[in-house]
Amino acid sequence: MKNFRKKCGTPSKIKLYNLPGMKNIFFLFCSVLLIGAPPVFAQKKLKMTIEQCLEYALGNNESIQISGLSIKDAEAKIRGIVALGLPQASLQGGLNYNFEVQTSLVDASNFDRTLSPGTLTEIQFSLPYDGNVSMGVSQLIFDGAYFVGIEASQTFKQLSIKENERTKIEVVEAVTKSYYNVLINQAQLYLIGQNFSRLDTLLRETTQMYQNGFAEQIDVDRIKVSYNNTKVNLETQIQLYGISQKLLKFQMGMPLDSLIELTTSLRDVNLDIPDIPDNFNYNDRIEYSLLETNRNLALLDKKNYLSEYLPKIYGNFNYGFNNARGLGRDLLANNWFNFGTVGATIFIPLFEGFSKQTKIQQSKIKISQLDYQKSLLQKNIEIEIVQQKMSLESNLKILEVQLQNQELAANIFRITKIKFQEGIGSNLELTNADNEYKTAQTNYLNSLYKSILSKIDFLKATGNLYNKKL
Repeated sequence: MKNFRKKCGTPSKIKLYNLPGMKNIFFLFCSVLLIGAPPVFAQKKLKMTIEQCLEYALGNNESIQISGLSIKDAEAKIRGIVALGLPQASLQGGLNYNFEVQTSLVDASNFDRTLSPGTLTEIQFSLPYDGNVSMGVSQLIFDGAYFVGIEASQTFKQLSIKENERTKIEVVEAVTKSYYNVLINQAQLYLIGQNFSRLDTLLRETTQMYQNGFAEQIDVDRIKVSYNNTKVNLETQIQLYGISQKLLKFQMGMPLDSLIELTTSLRDVNLDIPDIPDNFNYNDRIEYSLLETNRNLALLDKKNYLSEYLPKIYGNFNYGFNNARGLGRDLLANNWFNFGTVGATIFIPLFEGFSKQTKIQQSKIKISQLDYQKSLLQKNIEIEIVQQKMSLESNLKILEVQLQNQELAANIFRITKIKFQEGIGSNLELTNADNEYKTAQTNYLNSLYKSILSKIDFLKATGNLYNKKL
């Protein structure tokens, strides 16, 4: 296949893609249609290679921007979980006016032995005014779920990063295909323009021959039919070219009214088939790597449920002041009484109705499902690589045949045209030769684009599309 690029790079084929060299007035008119009316002369046209387009897309595509924000969100969640294990301090205070102090009934004989047991009396334990100020600090000492949560948040961040990587791969694939689609449409536009120019010249020459008595009216009419059809095809191709450019800019995240010129040529496409290493690493495929991370998260879920059987220990410290007086002014004038506590709290789970056991069993089932999915994905990857390689090889063979057909059709048309001009060939033969030549050109470009798409799909199947030059 290395000789294939040399065949595609012959001078007779290179000129098919040199659009800037066109000087025909008709193609100037086409350029105006492509840019649109009225033309924006102040806007500068950006010249971009495929690498520059990919670099721009990776920095500006909206899907990548959204995926990047998911990473920042995961980082914020990590900080939030870590904060739960740091000391938690609070300060509180208040002043109260007990406008109606609560009254309690007590047995007065407990305080006065002269009274009969059961003698009730009314007592108010509170004063009309009271106040307090206190500061409390609590510290997590041990909680198995907390440490698992930190580990899980880190793994979740890895998942977000890999999701972002998958988005980038999808954008690279879309931009690469769109870029070469523009080049193919550009080449197709040039070929149709060449055909139209050729038919325009042929129509004028045949009309002159008819006027001089060397051709018939039917000869002029046949060429006129091809001329009209090619004109319609040219107008359609102009629209397709404009749409393909807008699609490329959309995939890149570029404003649709921007003017760009693609400088990478179809001649620069490397269609060689890369070798597949014997020790293929399935983690090169982002789908498999994501599955691995999801399995790690499932393992952490199971670990978290198991940690709920462990006790939770918290330390606490409180210190403050309080006061109570019969008059409000005395509340602030008199000394306040201080108080303080320090201690620890332990929570030991005993029985929860088998809910933890059920969750652990569900986690085990999910892990088993992910194991089966990994095995299935490995087989799918192996089949996909083989299929994409076979597809690329087949398309390259077809492309080589179409290249030969295009060369043969060009030679047939050249000879048929000479015979017709010398009066020894028919107009019907010339028209058929022209149609066959146009069909061969179209088939070649279609085969070239299919080969490019196959190469992109093959690189993606082997996990080598991102940061790889086609």
